[in-house]
Parts: sequence; structure tokens; C-alpha cells
Amino acid sequence: MNKSYYLRSLAFLFPFILSAFVSLNVFAQDGEALYKANCTACHAINDKLIGPALKDMHKRHSEDWLIKWIRNSQAMVKAGDPVAVKLFNEYNKVAMPANNFSDDEIKAVIAYVKAESEKPEAAPAAGGAPGAGPVSQEKAPVGWYLVIALSVLLLLSSVLGKVKATLEKTLRQKEGLPEPPPMTSWQKTLHWARNNKKLIAVLLVTFTLWGSVKGWYALQSIGISQGYTPDQPIAYSHQLHAGELQIQCVYCHSGAEKGKVAGIPSANVCMNCHKYVRQGPTTGKEEIAKIYAALDYDPSTGVYGPNPKPIQWVRVHNLPDLAYFNHAQHVTVGKIDCQTCHGPVQDSMTVAGQYSPLTMAWCIDCHRKTEVKMEGNAYYADYHKALVEKHGHDYKITVNTIGGLECSRCHY
Repeated sequence: MNKSYYLRSLAFLFPFILSAFVSLNVFAQDGEALYKANCTACHAINDKLIGPALKDMHKRHSEDWLIKWIRNSQAMVKAGDPVAVKLFNEYNKVAMPANNFSDDEIKAVIAYVKAESEKPEAAPAAGGAPGAGPVSQEKAPVGWYLVIALSVLLLLSSVLGKVKATLEKTLRQKEGLPEPPPMTSWQKTLHWARNNKKLIAVLLVTFTLWGSVKGWYALQSIGISQGYTPDQPIAYSHQLHAGELQIQCVYCHSGAEKGKVAGIPSANVCMNCHKYVRQGPTTGKEEIAKIYAALDYDPSTGVYGPNPKPIQWVRVHNLPDLAYFNHAQHVTVGKIDCQTCHGPVQDSMTVAGQYSPLTMAWCIDCHRKTEVKMEGNAYYADYHKALVEKHGHDYKITVNTIGGLECSRCHY
């Protein structure tokens, strides 16, 4: 056999060798994909959730046992396997669903968990909360730049003044003129004012107008807290919960559909999720641990202690006592979206703040523009018919046409 024969043989086998290599690589990647798609709801590598932490499970159980357990845990429990029965009882008899995986797919999951188990746990970033990522450098405030610029201008003005005085003195000496008598600071100020009367008048008028406008807006904004964003005892992000996780507003603020006040959810509502979700994507375990502390809850044992204490949330929206507002009337009857008043909480509010001014003028403007939702509401059937007959089919019934601007609706 000559050399060309071996080359032709290698060329023939090369696609099969490459295919086998790619298959092995995909096999390794499939373990991660299968784990994230099917296991993360109940398991974590290092933390106990609904099920046990999976770290080093290959050391605690044989591969054959793990394949049987992952494929159909309940079959092993019913068969009386002592390890399976113990696990089932230890974790509140919550049944792990059966998985229609092949042996190779289960082995890929086991290999992925083994690789993750051997990785060292990431240390929290210095100066930040666990999982918070790199700490951003603090930017110098704009005020410092203004101070520096003003200092440079004053220094330049002083230098130019001295240059001017030197040139005037040199000119007088050259022309043989006498030196002017020395003046005090007050005399210099009066001399400058007499020579710049128009400039002073313009400055006074400008300052008066500016002060009047600023004063008017200052008086107008009394009692308006638009933009108020207080720090809260727990860093709760609406952007994460309402945006990325798409949790409905009324799941936490259930009072919005039923009564006057939307209400702040109790910590027990938080625990519907955080009994199992124990680490946030940006704050790590630090903020969720504050919920556990408030409820005197031990996440390692799942037991509540005898010393719960309330979370001291800071109220953001606060209408004056003279104004009446009912959430249910707007949310349930009016079908107004929460974002209409509270802004795009799902897009940008990592900390809750007051988005709208909540002034009387703002409410009146909304009542003049917002159409009444009459679909499926028999109360408006005859009323709407009469208005259409009077004004035509294009007539729009807005809130103000049904008494939305009457004083007694909001003040009584």
C-alpha cells in the first residue's frame, strides 16, 4: 500500500471523526441545557430549595442509581428503595416529576452537575452585595466642575486687571501725566457703578424677573411630591418583578381591585416565591435575608420562629385628607392601567417613586380626556343611547360628562 492510499483513507474517515467530536461537544452542552430547562425550578447546585442541593450528588449516589431516580423517582419510592424513601420523606413528600430522558441525556446532566460542583463558589465583589457585580467608580459631582471653572475665571480676571493697571501706569509715565489720587474700595465701587448704570439696570430687571418666576414655581409646588423616591428598608425592584418576571401588579397589591387603598403586600406574599427563590440577580442573598429576618424564618429548616416583626416600608404616595380616591373605582370599573398614574414601573423603577404630580388639575385633565368603559356594563345602556340620539353617533362619553368634575365626587 502506498502513501496516497493512506491519505485517501484518512480523507474518507475525517468526516466521521469530526462528527464524533462535535457530538461529544454537543453532549456536554446538552447537559447544561437539560439541567436549566428541567431542574432549576426545584434544585440549585449549592442551595437547598424544594429539593436538595445537587452539589457532589455523584459522590453520594452511584450513576446507575441517579439514572433510575432522575427518570422516575416515584417508581423507586414505591419499590421501597431505602435511599429513595428517605429523600422523599425528608423533603415533605414532594414528588419529583418523571423525566423521559435517555441514559445519555441523564449522564450529560450528571456530568454538568459534577463540573459545577467542582467549581469554587464565587466570592462577593469587594465593597458590594453578593452578586451585585463590579462596583462602579463614583463620579465627581458637577458642582465641583463649576467651582473650578469659577475659580479659574476669577484668577484670570484678577490677572487681566493687574495687566490693565500696569499698562495705564506706563502710559501715564510716558505722557508725563500725574498719578490719580488713591481710592478706597467703596470709592472704586461707586466709580464703577456710575460708569455702568445701564448694565446695573439690566441686571436688576433680570434678577427681579428670575426671582419672581422661581418664587411662583416654589409656591406652586408646595405639597407636590412628584419624583419623591425614598429609600426603603428592603431593596425591592419593580423593574425586576413587574418587568422581567412579569408579575401582575394586583398579585401583590390585591386591594387595588377591591377597595380604596391598593395596600402594601405582607411579607407572607413575598414568601410565596422567596421560600424557594433565595438569591436575587443583583443583590444576592442580602435583601431576601431581610424578609426572612422580619418573619423570623429559618430557610435551612423551613421553620418560622416566634418573633416576627413588621417591615417598616416608607409610604410614597399620599393624598391630602381633603381628597377622596378609590382604587377599585379606577382599576375595576374604569379599567385604568396602573402605569397611567404610577408610570412605567416595569421598565425603569428599581426603587418605587411618585411618577405623577397627583394634583387636582392633573386629575381634572384626565377626567376630561378619559372615555368611560361601557362595554358589558348595563348601567350605561340607556344613558348612552340617549346621549347618542342627542349628540350623534360620534359623541364620546368621557368621565366629566357623567359628573367626573363635580366637587362632591372627590371632596365631601
